[in-house]
Amino acid sequence: MTDISNETRFLHALEMGLGAMQWGDRAMWQYGRDYGLDEVRQAFEVSLAAGIRFVDTAELYGNGLSERSLGKFLKETDQPALVATKFFPWPWRFTKGALPRALKGSLTRLGVESVDLYQIHWPSPVLSADALMGGLSECIHSGMTRTVGVSNFGHARMVAAYSALARNGIPLAANQVHYSLLNRTAEKGSILARCKELGIRLIAYCPLERGLLTGKYTPENPPPGRRASKYAKILAKIQPLLKYMIQIGQDHGGKSCAQVALNWVICKGALPIPGAKNAAQAEQNAGALGWRLTDEEVARLDFASDALMEPTMTAH
Repeated sequence: MTDISNETRFLHALEMGLGAMQWGDRAMWQYGRDYGLDEVRQAFEVSLAAGIRFVDTAELYGNGLSERSLGKFLKETDQPALVATKFFPWPWRFTKGALPRALKGSLTRLGVESVDLYQIHWPSPVLSADALMGGLSECIHSGMTRTVGVSNFGHARMVAAYSALARNGIPLAANQVHYSLLNRTAEKGSILARCKELGIRLIAYCPLERGLLTGKYTPENPPPGRRASKYAKILAKIQPLLKYMIQIGQDHGGKSCAQVALNWVICKGALPIPGAKNAAQAEQNAGALGWRLTDEEVARLDFASDALMEPTMTAH
């Protein structure tokens, strides 16, 4: 791996973060029904107490409600927290100046003067890599963000972004992609290896595959909402993998399937950012820290997942 820049070193020191996609999302996660602001506040507080101090949000999540909620929580705590958010490349955002303008809006919702990481949420349909990275460079130079990154960028786009930023003397801090035992595209497509080579932190979203890797769902008990139809076909297929994960968890003192799945991502050298809608889920996530799967267990999980993987990329 190349030398890690001083600006991005903090990301490489993190083992796990907290994803805030569910905070305000009514369509996928039914925010406002069985959980709301009080529950996600508790998830935030429990995570910080467990030493998880990196929170990832986006202007898209809950149409800004996730950022506003996080802003409230930041005001209520005296504990330090690192904040990451994202720029969504709507097609009418066709100049690099759209990025600093959007970041100003995010900072207002968050109630902070700057964030620790600002990311391009998806590749833009209208802006080139040079233009996007030019916008990120402006965000750095204005002091509104500490580091910059991308999300959902494939190998070629990621390298182009890295090169464009490097011409301005700015490191590409991170590439946030879908990565789990059920979606290893980042690993199979060499993105993970290239990140390690270039000193880019790979941040793994959906590391629990939207609840499927927690073990609480079966074909008879599918997840609620849109997830039920989306994952109906794979629920039966993953049961043998889940049984093996239960066995591994027992060998490590009673760790849950979710904790095994998150620890696997950590062992792969990526930074998982599982979501948490309440205190119990935050406590579960934190249980993935402080221990390690053996190399043999990682290899056996790899083997067990190979036959199950199919494209499950989702908007994030």
